[in-house]
Amino acid sequence: MKTLMQRIGVFWIGALLGAMATPATTLERMTLEGLTSRAAVVVQVRCLSTESRWERGEIWTFTQFEVEEALKGVAPRLLTVRLLGGKVGHLISTVDAVPRFRPAEESILFLERTPDGAFTVLSWAQGTFRIRRDEHTRRAVVTQDSSSLAVFDPARQQFRSEGVRNLPLASFKQRIARVVMELQRKGQQ
Repeated sequence: MKTLMQRIGVFWIGALLGAMATPATTLERMTLEGLTSRAAVVVQVRCLSTESRWERGEIWTFTQFEVEEALKGVAPRLLTVRLLGGKVGHLISTVDAVPRFRPAEESILFLERTPDGAFTVLSWAQGTFRIRRDEHTRRAVVTQDSSSLAVFDPARQQFRSEGVRNLPLASFKQRIARVVMELQRKGQQ
């Protein structure tokens, strides 16, 4: 019996040490205005396909989108977004707050360029807004992926769950347009 108790104790010590060694993802809270001003491109897109593959020793997911509308910046009609993590064969690499997309899904994405010129989502879940349409009225609303995640607010020194939830798509686009106009007025775009 003592041997079993020792094994259980060793298991829990190993589990605790493993949990302490696992790095966590912490996102600093960004407002819609901050996302808009920092993004190189803001686009309304429809997901066409997604593929994960090994690159430089890590699994990356490449998602191809059709751009339905550019809300800020200039974007090609088809663009590919590169994000860390994914599934290759039987191996799965998961990174907290990194969005994943499904074909036919509509989103608004706040994108930035990587040093190699590829697109990636600015602040991951914070820069991803899913569009959901009522099946009867076709009325569209937008929900930010991070609205259900605890995000660090440096001003208050605490984690909070907040973000855009079920905002009408037209109102959301108007908010972005106001920020873009203000940036243009200030010569920052």
